[in-house]
Amino acid sequence: MISPLLSSGCEIIHPPRDGGIRYRGLTPDQVQTVRFLPFDYEIEYVCRPDREIVGPKVRKCLPNGTWTDMGHPSRCLRTCPRIHLSLENGEVLPRAMERVPVEGTWVEYRCNSGFRLVGSIRSNCTKLGRWTLPKPVCDPNVTPHSLGKALHIGALFPMSGGWPGGQACLPAVRMALEDVNNRRDILPDYELRLIHHDSQCEPGQATKYLYELLYNDPIKIILMPGCSSVSTLVAEAARMWNLIVLSYGSSSPALSNRQRFPTFFRTHPSATLHNPTRVQLFKKWGWTKIATIQQTTEVFTSTLDDLEERVKEAGIEITFRQSFFSDPAVPVKNLKQDARIIVGLFYETEARKVFCEVFKAELFGKKYVWFLIGWYADNWFRVKDPAINCTEDQMKQAVEGHITTEIVMLNPENTRSISNMTSQEFIEKLKKRVGRNPEETGGFQEAPLAYDAIWALALALNKTSTELVKKGLRLEDFNYNNRTITDEIYRALNSSAFEGVSGHVVFDASGSRMAWTLIEQLQNSTYKKIGYYDTTKDNLSWYNNVKWIGGSPPADYTKVIPTFRFLSQKLFISVSVLSSLGILLAIICLAFNIYNGHVRCVGTPLGVGCHGCPGLSTRVAADPPFGLDGRGKGMMWLVVWEGELCCAGGTRPALCCHCLMPCPLGGQQLPSLFPPPQVLCLITAPVTMILNSQQDAAFAFASLAVIFSSYITLVVLFVPKMRRLITRGEWQSEQQDTMKTGSSTNNNEEEKSRLLEKENRELQTIISEKEERVSELRQQLKDRQQLRSRRRPALYQPSLPLVRCLVSEQADKLGRNNCDGSRVHLLYK
Repeated sequence: MISPLLSSGCEIIHPPRDGGIRYRGLTPDQVQTVRFLPFDYEIEYVCRPDREIVGPKVRKCLPNGTWTDMGHPSRCLRTCPRIHLSLENGEVLPRAMERVPVEGTWVEYRCNSGFRLVGSIRSNCTKLGRWTLPKPVCDPNVTPHSLGKALHIGALFPMSGGWPGGQACLPAVRMALEDVNNRRDILPDYELRLIHHDSQCEPGQATKYLYELLYNDPIKIILMPGCSSVSTLVAEAARMWNLIVLSYGSSSPALSNRQRFPTFFRTHPSATLHNPTRVQLFKKWGWTKIATIQQTTEVFTSTLDDLEERVKEAGIEITFRQSFFSDPAVPVKNLKQDARIIVGLFYETEARKVFCEVFKAELFGKKYVWFLIGWYADNWFRVKDPAINCTEDQMKQAVEGHITTEIVMLNPENTRSISNMTSQEFIEKLKKRVGRNPEETGGFQEAPLAYDAIWALALALNKTSTELVKKGLRLEDFNYNNRTITDEIYRALNSSAFEGVSGHVVFDASGSRMAWTLIEQLQNSTYKKIGYYDTTKDNLSWYNNVKWIGGSPPADYTKVIPTFRFLSQKLFISVSVLSSLGILLAIICLAFNIYNGHVRCVGTPLGVGCHGCPGLSTRVAADPPFGLDGRGKGMMWLVVWEGELCCAGGTRPALCCHCLMPCPLGGQQLPSLFPPPQVLCLITAPVTMILNSQQDAAFAFASLAVIFSSYITLVVLFVPKMRRLITRGEWQSEQQDTMKTGSSTNNNEEEKSRLLEKENRELQTIISEKEERVSELRQQLKDRQQLRSRRRPALYQPSLPLVRCLVSEQADKLGRNNCDGSRVHLLYK
C-alpha cells in the first residue's frame, strides 16, 4: 500500500495525449492523491484504439528519484493501414517505423525486374492515420510510346487540407495517362508525362510549387490545379507564361470570369450550374415568387447573384434574401413573412443549424419546399451535432420533402466512353488502384472529372498537332514565350466535345464544364431520383415520382381568392319581412316620441337618437351585400348599441346616445340596459367564425341578432312610456305638476335676487361713508403736523393712544376710556 504522505521516490508523471498510464496496486482515487511513487515502481503506458505508443512503453523509478529513459518521450500516435507495407511484384522499404506504421513513418516502393512502377515511389503516414499517396502498382514494363517525345503536365493535387481530392484524382489521372499513351490514334509521336506536387489545398503552399514547376525544367505544356483557391492563384499567374490551365476540381463561380482568367478551363462544372435546373423546376410547378437564405461565403454569394439574374429573366421574383455568417436563427425567422419556396445555399454543418431553426419556426410541411445542394452525405441530417439542440426525429420532420440538385459527375447511362470503358468499369478499376474504402478517400466523387480532364487535354493536343503542321510548327516547339501554340491549344480545348466516363464533356464560353444535373427528393428520409436536366440541350428528363406532403405542389405565396356564395331565397325573404316590421315599429315609436315631445319622460331629442339605430340595424341585416360578404358582422353591434338608452333629458344629437361617451351638462347618466359591446363580441365572434363556411347559417345568425336586438331596444325604451302616458289622468297631472314646479321655482329665484340687490346697495353705502371718514382724518393729521412745526415741541405732544384713535378706522367703536374726548373735540374744530 502506497501512502499518500510519501515524500521520497519518483514524482508522479502525466500520461501522454490520447493515452493513459497503468499504476500497479493503485485505484484511480489513490492516483489523484499520491504525489510520489517508491523506488523500483514501474508504470506502463497505454493508448486509445487505432493508436500506438511510440517511445518507451514501461518506465521504472530509479534510486536517484528519476524515471528511466526520460530523454525519450512516450507518445500515442495514429496508425496507418498496413496494406501499404506490401507490394505485388515489388518490395516496400519502411522508414522511421518501429512496430507498426504511425505518424512520421514513410515507405519507399521498388518493382521487380521486368516491371515498372506506376504511382508514387514514396508515401508518408500522416497524423490523421492516412497515407499521403495511394499505394503504387508494378505493371509489366511495356510502353508502346516509350520512344515518343515527352510532353510534360505540371499538376497540383491536394492530398490533404480542406478538400483532399488528390487522394482519388491522382490515381484517376495516372489511369488516364496510361490509357492515352497506349492509344495509337492519339498523339502517336508523343508521350504525356506527369510532374505533380501536393498543394494541400493551400494557396501559400501552391505558390511555392507553382514556381518550382515554372522555373525548373522540363517545360510544362499545361497546368492542372485542384481546389478553387489554388486554381484562382494558378490561373492568374498562367496568363503571364502563355500557359493553358485545366482544372479538375474547382467549382467557384468567380473562375468563370474570362477577363480575369483568359486561359482557364475546368471539367468540374461551376456551382452556378445548379441555377438553370432550379429555374426549370420553378417554371414546371408554376412558381413566380421564391426566397433565398445563404451562408456568407464567396462561392454561395456568387451563385446567388447568378440565380437572381436568371430568375429575373424568367419573370420570377426573389421576395426575401437572407444571409448569415454562423448563426442562422434570425434569418430563418425572417422567412416566416410568407416565404414558401426557399433556396438554401450553405455547407453541410450549417445545414443542420438551419433546419434545426426551421423546425422551431415551423417552416416545413405541406406549405413549404426547400431547395438544397446535393453534395451532402445521405445521412447528413442524422449526424449528431453538438452545435444544435434538435433531436433526430425533429430534424427528419424539418427536412422531409426537400429537393436537391447535384452535378452529375459519373455518366448514369451504361454507354462506353472514348476510352472504351463504361462508367461502372471505370469505378471498379479505380477502386483497385486506390486500394481503400471509397468513402474514406478524398475526391473519389470527382475522380471521373480528373480522368476526363486528361482525355480532353490529349484530344486537344492531338488536334493542335495537326494544325501546327500546317504552320510548320510542332508541339515540342512550345515555350513560355510562344503565343501561337497556346492559342491553338485554347481553340482546340474550347471546341472539345466527347463522351467521357463523367458524361458528355463540353465547355461553355467561360471555359466551364456543361454537364447534367441530378434532381432528387427526400422521401421518407431517403433520397429518391426524380429527374435529370441536361443544360446543353435544355432537356428535362422526368420520372414522375415526386411526393408532395399536401398531395400537390404548394402555392408560392398566400393567395386570396374571392368567391360568391348564394343565400337561400326563403331565408332572405323571411329576414326581409322581419326587418320591414322592425322598420315599421321604429317609425311608430318615432312618431309617438315626436307627438309627446313636451312630456318630460319622453323628450324629442332622446327619441330621435334612439330611433335611428333600429332602422339602420334592420337595414344592415336586410341589405344583401352586408349579409353575403360578411361586412355586416363588423358593424352589427356598433349600430345596435348606438341606440342604447343612457342619457335622460340630454340634448345629444341622433345616433350618438352612447354610454361610452359622457353626457352633456344637465344630462343624467343612467345605467346601461345591456352588457357592453365587448362582452357581446366575445360571445358572437366564435360563433361567426364557426359558421363562416355556411353562408345561410352565418347570415341567419347575424341578421336575427341585429333584428331582435333592435326589437328589444324599442320595446324596453318605449313600451313603459306608452303604458304610463296612456293611463287615465297621468297626462294632466303630469302637466300640472310640471307647471307648479316651474312657477314655484321661478318665484323663489326672484325673491333671492331682490334680497341680494338690496344687501349690495347697503354695503356700498357703508363703504362710501368709511372712505370719507378716512379722508377727513388724514387731512386733520396733516394740519396738526403743520401746526406742530410752527410751535415748540414741548407745548404739545400727543400720546400714542390718541394717534391710534385718530387713524383707526374703528375709532367710532372706541369708548372714552380709550381716547381723550376733549382732545378729539379740539381737533374736530
